Amino acid sequence: MDGIRPGVLPNAGGCVMNRHRRSILAVLLWLVAGSASAQAPAEAPGVTARRILFGQSAALGGPAAILGTEMRTGIVAAFEEVNRAGGIAGRRLELRSYDDRYEPELAIANTRRLIDNDHVFALIGAVGTPTSAAAEPIARAAGVPFIAPVSGAEFLRDPALGQVVNIRATYFEESEAIVARLVGDLGISRIAVLYQDDSFGRSGLAGVRRALERRGLEPVGAGTYMRNTTAVKTALLGLRRQNPEAIVVIGAYQPSAVFTQWARKLGVEARIVNISFVGGDALADALGPAGDGVYVTQVMPFPEGDGIPLLAEYREALVASDAAARPSFGSLEGYTAGRLAAAVLARAGNPPSREKFLATLAETGTFDIGGFPLTYGPRDNRGSHQVFLTVIQDGKVVPAERLKR
Repeated sequence: MDGIRPGVLPNAGGCVMNRHRRSILAVLLWLVAGSASAQAPAEAPGVTARRILFGQSAALGGPAAILGTEMRTGIVAAFEEVNRAGGIAGRRLELRSYDDRYEPELAIANTRRLIDNDHVFALIGAVGTPTSAAAEPIARAAGVPFIAPVSGAEFLRDPALGQVVNIRATYFEESEAIVARLVGDLGISRIAVLYQDDSFGRSGLAGVRRALERRGLEPVGAGTYMRNTTAVKTALLGLRRQNPEAIVVIGAYQPSAVFTQWARKLGVEARIVNISFVGGDALADALGPAGDGVYVTQVMPFPEGDGIPLLAEYREALVASDAAARPSFGSLEGYTAGRLAAAVLARAGNPPSREKFLATLAETGTFDIGGFPLTYGPRDNRGSHQVFLTVIQDGKVVPAERLKR
């Protein structure tokens, strides 16, 4: 053979044979990789062998900061409780939060950052209607679950929004409860509205109008203020001229507090009732002695009560997470959201995916979160319809059975 090695052709022939062998090897490796991929599906965004990452854009600064920080506190308390018990199939639940100061433009930027840069599994705990209206379409386009927005707006209950997961009653349901009590408990018919001049306020106003129309009534007046301001005095003066017996406030805690304080100073005797987004505990703190007799509807049970197991479980988890935190409706809502997310993940298979998460939610139907039922279906993302009444007394929010004369 004159030094020619068996199986290797000299010159160009050897190169062709080597290229042929490399091509065969490449095809074999591709087939093996494809087979392995079929046996072990790639992990979803935000999911690794050690964690599942959630994202939150919420008001953590600015005049509505307490709403976002309390929501975050509750979610973290729930996640840490799950993690102490071993996580979800060994994966820790983690939350990454960015401050949007209750401004839609910041909510858009934060949502894109969480989805595109941080690659979160799901979004949870957005605060507000205008910010949710800005962020939800981004989540929808990316197929990202949008869990527990702090908003009772009807557009978030659209049956077509299969990736939205609500846990609270709607503003229509809260408004109906308020009007029913004002008319039924007290025989009041002259009802006015102060509302934030944006999608949140208009949604609440629509709820009050609808509830009044069902009783053959209409608002005797409506005043507005701009989001993230306390410029409410002009609205108050306009409403006072209509001599209302009650004023329904659809706003955040700082403008509501300023409005109520001015109403007291000017001798306005109308009963003042707020819907839950105001943040009852923050409102009570802001009002001080001027808060006595101000009513607030809630979408969560009284956090210091003992009517259902959820409440004791929540308080225990809250202390374990942050010993300085005090129970509040806001952090209870966040805790409930975190517990729901964990309950769905526990049923959604291993590894979880966004698609399996949403399918599991719809297929399971009702989730019993410590005695607080949340119900879903293929075209039902509403969760809860429960509304509770509270009143401020001696600087604290306490349960109320009915409105008092």
